[in-house]
Amino acid sequence: MDHIRLATVWLGGCSGCHMSFLDLDEFLIDLAMKVEVVYSPIADIKTFPENVDVTLVEGAVANDEHLHQLALIRRNSRIVIAFGDCAVTGNVPSMRNPLGSALPVLNRSYKEIADINPQIPSNDGIVPTLLDQVRPIHDIIKVDMFLPGCPPSAARIRAAVEQLLAGQATGLSGSDLRFG
Repeated sequence: MDHIRLATVWLGGCSGCHMSFLDLDEFLIDLAMKVEVVYSPIADIKTFPENVDVTLVEGAVANDEHLHQLALIRRNSRIVIAFGDCAVTGNVPSMRNPLGSALPVLNRSYKEIADINPQIPSNDGIVPTLLDQVRPIHDIIKVDMFLPGCPPSAARIRAAVEQLLAGQATGLSGSDLRFG
């Protein structure tokens, strides 16, 4: 593949994977000659486009907005990569799962520790509705490649991107598939 349309997405996570992507340093200059970044929180593009070759999805699925975004990403992307441990396993965002539902988190965040006006936001468009269970992205859509790490190292990201640019089959298994 000579030139790819690349998107990166940030769901429920810390943005560490995007920071690790930026750690590619001077390779980003080489990459800029071979890819077109068509969507990314780094580029601040508002609408996810059609005909994306590769989408790196960072973060776990934690709210209803993420569900809608993932459906659009899968429909418009040829290759979807679970980018980092949150996307691969749910990782830290899924630590609320043993609470059973989103309600204990909402009560704690918006009522118990509120300084003024303790109430859970309920108007549409203010706060996306939290899912009762945080999920890795492969629970919601088909994922073509897993790129684990918290965050994945710049070297691991570069190796995966170079494979994609070379048109090689990608994937990690065995000793390459480590978490954290």
